[in-house]
Amino acid sequence: MTLIDSHAHLDMYSDDLPEVLARAQSAGVGTILAIGIGDGPDEMQRALEIVAEYSGRANVPKLYASAGIHPQEAHRADANAQDKLARLAADERVIAVGEIGLDYYHVENPEAAVQRAAFVAQIQIAASVRKPILIHCRTSELARPEAKEKFGTADAWADLLTLLDEHWNLFDRGAIQPGILHCFSGSHEQARRSLEMGFYLSFAGNLTYPKATSLREVAASVPADRLLIETDAPFLAPIPLRGQRNESALIAHTAECMAGVRGISIEEVAAITSENFRRLFPATGNKN
Repeated sequence: MTLIDSHAHLDMYSDDLPEVLARAQSAGVGTILAIGIGDGPDEMQRALEIVAEYSGRANVPKLYASAGIHPQEAHRADANAQDKLARLAADERVIAVGEIGLDYYHVENPEAAVQRAAFVAQIQIAASVRKPILIHCRTSELARPEAKEKFGTADAWADLLTLLDEHWNLFDRGAIQPGILHCFSGSHEQARRSLEMGFYLSFAGNLTYPKATSLREVAASVPADRLLIETDAPFLAPIPLRGQRNESALIAHTAECMAGVRGISIEEVAAITSENFRRLFPATGNKN
């Protein structure tokens, strides 16, 4: 059984990345997509640097990178940052643009209009290099009171879906797949609309949390050919390790939960999600 971690922040392991990668391979993880957002645009090349440094080493899964400007850093998405992103995105080892999107959860996040502008600009960059996007969307419903006061009636999911409706025609859908709703935590309706636009839905360790009943219901309903799993490491460690630092080796817990939700074996989850990843990212198409 071989698993693929479709979203991990490998650049956040400062002291023990070789050990993290070795544990992932030992746990049956064949491929990891390293997310290139860094701590803002100045560091979004870090994932690509990790891929360049570690690919081909013994005891290391296959590694690919993304690059993007997280919505929390949208105020830094100026012309220079966008030019840098375009250069990174053109590299063949960078297989996606992201994570990008909208986040109205924290009061310190940029204004909604600033986030929306940065999101649209990065969609255009992805279109120019003909690569999928990795979308982050933090629901406004769970925002802290001060953030709700700041963002008012603006809703991250509503705005995201509207922007995708308005700007997705930049892509030639016959030649490029749209991308991933990463760490999906939306409703059945938000899942339906995302799927209609061609997106894949990726589920992380929060799928295993006791109160995530509605999320598991959504995961059970996603068409098999649009399903992915991830860690979002070092965040969102799954049960029974919730609260600890997450890493790619722990993705089997999420896969096991997904198997139970869908009434299939963990081996089937691994096969389905791995095939979906390779379909979405043809450059990774050689079997693990």
